[in-house]
Amino acid sequence: MRKGIVPIVLGTAVTAAGVSMLRSKHNNFRADNPYAWGVAGFGLAHVVLGAIDAVRD
Repeated sequence: MRKGIVPIVLGTAVTAAGVSMLRSKHNNFRADNPYAWGVAGFGLAHVVLGAIDAVRD
């Protein structure tokens, strides 16, 4: 298995959870839930770092 695949999959799942938190609390997708944006940003950071690891191999 290539290095970086696990962080990409983890990041995708965490990003989806953050976006789901935004959609579940507010039906019109408002941006006033800082915890949901934090979770989504944390997931995106994992995707980016995993992609860097996958490309460097």
